[in-house]
Amino acid sequence: MLRRIPDRNIWLIYGAIFLLGLAYGIAISLTAVFLNDRGFTKTDIGLLASCFALGIVLLSLPMDALIRRFSAKTTLVLSLAGYAAAIGAFPLLPGFAAIAAVRFLDGACSVGIWVSCETILLARSDRDNKAFITSIYAISMALGYVLGPLCAPTILALSSMRAAFLLSCVISLIAAVLVLARLDRDLPGISEAHGEPDAAAGAASSASSASILWRIKTACFATFAYGYFQASVVLFLPLYLMASKGVTRDQTIQIPAYFAAGMLAFTNVFGRLGDRRGHLSLMRALGAIGTLMILGFVYLDRYDVMCAAVLVAGATLASISPLSLALQGVVTAPRDYSRANSIYNVFYAAGMLLGPPVSSAIYEASGGVAMLYHLAALWAGFVAFAFVFAGDDPASRRARGRVEAPA
Repeated sequence: MLRRIPDRNIWLIYGAIFLLGLAYGIAISLTAVFLNDRGFTKTDIGLLASCFALGIVLLSLPMDALIRRFSAKTTLVLSLAGYAAAIGAFPLLPGFAAIAAVRFLDGACSVGIWVSCETILLARSDRDNKAFITSIYAISMALGYVLGPLCAPTILALSSMRAAFLLSCVISLIAAVLVLARLDRDLPGISEAHGEPDAAAGAASSASSASILWRIKTACFATFAYGYFQASVVLFLPLYLMASKGVTRDQTIQIPAYFAAGMLAFTNVFGRLGDRRGHLSLMRALGAIGTLMILGFVYLDRYDVMCAAVLVAGATLASISPLSLALQGVVTAPRDYSRANSIYNVFYAAGMLLGPPVSSAIYEASGGVAMLYHLAALWAGFVAFAFVFAGDDPASRRARGRVEAPA
């Protein structure tokens, strides 16, 4: 693997995003419990989660301008430090308004981290290696997400909940220092920082936001669908399984582990396959399989079979996210990576923002089965969209060219 990824800067990004995932995992696993202990209602907790997503939505597009002005490295360092400040202050704040402001800052800094990391990775990966590199990026963050909640009970046993949030703050600061001290300057063409003539020339000839959006529309649909699905299923699948399938509370707690296991086991495999065979065609296939897994929960009754379906859903639907990021990197020029990543993350955040309220409204009005059907319809819509715009993937156009040339 070191031979395939010789650039140490890519490994530094993996290390930083793993540390961030670890900080996220500790904080996220305790946030709802902490707020509940402080006397916040379920509605308050939901509104605070919306403040986080709103920070992502509103700050996604401005991140392109910040990266072009100050560089991806500087934006990443400042965003990591900002997240550390937000999560460190979170347990010390007195009321709803102050916590809502910090949750908004949390979302704003998070999107700054994601856009900066993704811009650096896409710029430093070659055309035939992008899904492989973005898949390891996704795995690095996911490992942190898995280990963080596992560490949280030990931290609480040894200290307090406030100490756990402060530890997340310290871990994020370590990531910021690592990036500041060891990451090289941006490659020419992805920022205007330092007065580099190549970067300035690249910025002058950048494509418009509308043309970039049209170019990456299939990737944006994919990340919207994943954000919508991810935010919805975490909240409502356990409720459905307990109410309709007789699954116990302890069994539902284990469900996310199977989803994560499927993602960790297969994301890199599908990344390699996507680089070789075409990203969008593989995304279509994975979307179709994932749709069937969602529909399976309507008809499956055995817990072990449902766990297997969750594992397959994690292997397929979670793998679409790094593949869509890689596709975006293939179809846009390096000078447009920061803007493309900003647009891309707007769609991800929009999915996270819309998914829970729409899913809850459908669940309350028509039940859990209707909620599952609408999630399956979303992924089926993506599959159909990807068929219609199959030519968005350069691999598809090259394949047609090879067939048509002999004729």
